Amino acid sequence: MLLTAIILYLALTVAVGAWSSTLVKNSNDFVLAGRSLPLFLSASALFATWFGSETIFGASSVYLEEGLLGVIEDPFGGALCLVLFGMFYLRPMYRMNVLTIGDVFKKIFGKRIEFFASVFMIPAYFGYVAAQLVALSLVLGAVTDLSMTQGILISAGIVVFYTFLGGMWAISITDFIQTTMIVVGLLWVAVMVAREAGGVGAIFEKAPPESFQFFPEATLSGWTKYIGAWIILGLGSIPSQDIYQRVMSSKSEKVAVRSTYLAGAFYLSFGLLPLFIALGAKVLYPELYLENKQMLLPSMVLQHGGMPVQIVFFGALISAIMSTTSSGLLAPAAIISENLIRPYFGKKLKESHFLWILRFNVVAVAIIAILMASWKSNIYELVAGASILMLVSLFVPLTAGLYWKKVSKMGALMSMVFGMIVYLASENYLYTEESHLIGLLGSGLSMIIGSLLFPDKTNPTYELS
Repeated sequence: MLLTAIILYLALTVAVGAWSSTLVKNSNDFVLAGRSLPLFLSASALFATWFGSETIFGASSVYLEEGLLGVIEDPFGGALCLVLFGMFYLRPMYRMNVLTIGDVFKKIFGKRIEFFASVFMIPAYFGYVAAQLVALSLVLGAVTDLSMTQGILISAGIVVFYTFLGGMWAISITDFIQTTMIVVGLLWVAVMVAREAGGVGAIFEKAPPESFQFFPEATLSGWTKYIGAWIILGLGSIPSQDIYQRVMSSKSEKVAVRSTYLAGAFYLSFGLLPLFIALGAKVLYPELYLENKQMLLPSMVLQHGGMPVQIVFFGALISAIMSTTSSGLLAPAAIISENLIRPYFGKKLKESHFLWILRFNVVAVAIIAILMASWKSNIYELVAGASILMLVSLFVPLTAGLYWKKVSKMGALMSMVFGMIVYLASENYLYTEESHLIGLLGSGLSMIIGSLLFPDKTNPTYELS
């Protein structure tokens, strides 16, 4: 019965994707849904941006080991990113009226920086999508006899199919359906766990003290690690195409701003539900926790939940992960097409050709992600690594380009290159958990030095007014 329900749900998702293809006439429709999404679709799409494997599987298992301090990155950092994006970045970028965040770099700094920003951005998504494919495979493996590799291939095939056909239209419509499933499913399971444990208070009483410690110890290393956790998603995902394409799909600037605030609030509130459910599951069924930490929640529902709960919970799981996967596929596909191919072949190819290039790029990104998913299966690490790459190379140039009048093209280039070099050197030779902070510092200093030593003859900073 459960497997049948999952198959029917997947079939519905594919059907929505196929129908959405009728709304796609050009690249703008495929990448930004024609800039026509109302508030409810825009907010649900933003909420679903990251509410996937790392929130339900990764964060919940880390929380049980390290408490709230272990999950500052997600969901707290994710919610921070959405709010900061709406407050400081959305308005100037929305008014540029361009297709990708690579185009934003072009608008501010020119074609050369557009190229380098795109090259630095694309690899970050491979690990991100790989994490979602691993999670989908884990879910399918929990209800079938599929191996990890088989689950990854089937999962990729389903998500690629509807993203290939409908692009952002398919993602936005399915995100609304999937967000509804997420909310209903998590609330249902949370109520079930609380009832079986004797109430919310009973779960909290049995939880270890570190479960609710929000601030670190008053030491330099403690606060450095704490701040570092906030900024991985909080700042690192601001210069990302997946957020950009969902926000810029809104039908107006006002709708876009409201959607970021709504999505941030929803993301934090519902992002805490998997942590509560995991805590209750550990209290009720400690043997499941010891068996497989990442699979604690689905194992609990399968072994101790009735069929209606199983159907709703696994529907929510699959919904969350598929929405994140589809966005992760479309983002690099759009960057490759619009910022690496169009500038060099735009005059030779028609708009219909670029639409098909976009679609085939989705397939290419999926193939690389499948290979990565088969190589490494720690969900939390895969996602964190993706955001760090953008944090140390792209956050400073984007922010400086919008707000610092003395910023220069050479400063932006040096910031990208040296930020990445410093991060990789710190990660491989210093073996410190704060290597991304060192990389961000290197990026910032390089921006200042490069801009002051090599100023532009004309100011490249985009006018905010």
